[in-house]
Amino acid sequence: MKLISFLIARLGKAFFVILGVVVFNFLLIRLAPGDPAAIMAGEAASSDPAYLAQLRQQFGFDQPLWTQLWLYIKGILQLDLGFSYRNNLPVLELIAERLPATLLLMTLAFGFSLLVGGLLGVFAARSRYTNRNTWLDSLIMSVSLFFYATPLFWLSLLMVILFSVTLGWLPAFGMESVGAGLTGWDRVADISAHLVLPVVSLGCFFMAVYARLARASMLEVMGMDFIKTARAKGVPASQVIRRHVMRNAMLPVVTFAGIQLGQMAGGAVLAETVFGWPGIGRLMFDALMQRDYQLLLGVFLVTSTMVVLFNLITDLVYRLVDPRIELGA
Repeated sequence: MKLISFLIARLGKAFFVILGVVVFNFLLIRLAPGDPAAIMAGEAASSDPAYLAQLRQQFGFDQPLWTQLWLYIKGILQLDLGFSYRNNLPVLELIAERLPATLLLMTLAFGFSLLVGGLLGVFAARSRYTNRNTWLDSLIMSVSLFFYATPLFWLSLLMVILFSVTLGWLPAFGMESVGAGLTGWDRVADISAHLVLPVVSLGCFFMAVYARLARASMLEVMGMDFIKTARAKGVPASQVIRRHVMRNAMLPVVTFAGIQLGQMAGGAVLAETVFGWPGIGRLMFDALMQRDYQLLLGVFLVTSTMVVLFNLITDLVYRLVDPRIELGA
């Protein structure tokens, strides 16, 4: 019953958060300079005022701002995110087509960063705990600092030059080989090869964050009295770390991972643009360049909903990591 009450309360809060995001994004986009109708007329090589007025009426740009906002919210409640005039397709259809690619990229990048970063943090903390100021701890922290300080776009371009252009080991762009007609496991292997560079480049920054956070959390727990008592009783260091330290030290990592998972959607925009990955990040960039406001608002809505859901999942994971934590509304 506590879990059900928690979910109901959080879903209610999530609804109002998403509604606030919808209103804010809509007003922000409408304040941007430029007239979408004029852009469409320019692409059609027409400057006729009558044609311009027809476009404004067709897409509702002639309505008052609050009327446009109400019609947009009403459409969202009916699962209608509007129509992309630039792509000549419904916004929901465009996002549904691109969303699986982004989720695949984000899931693998998140798993890579959390697993590798957590393990590196554990190795660094254990090295410092069992034998202070060892070279392994210094090496891991130096590598983490390097990836943390490296811009994502620069690292992505560097990996393309090294592993694709120079060595020819991995494909540089796209999700799969164009025109190859691969099926079955051959297609899976081809997509996997295209995933390596964007997953690693997107995950390296977050990997560095998790490594440093896991190390700091473990060293803090290692200095607590119950750990010192266990060591004084003769419990081996490996058993202390495995049974006592990691369970308590992973809670801050889980907390930060939930926040970073939402931020990873922003990083995916850069990764998808550099590597030509056909996800909603690339779709959002194209919509921004083309002033396709309806499509841009739809992508904002989907990414905001994803962030809210990620935070909800993080709260539920708390309970799995440490059952002693009570879920509150």
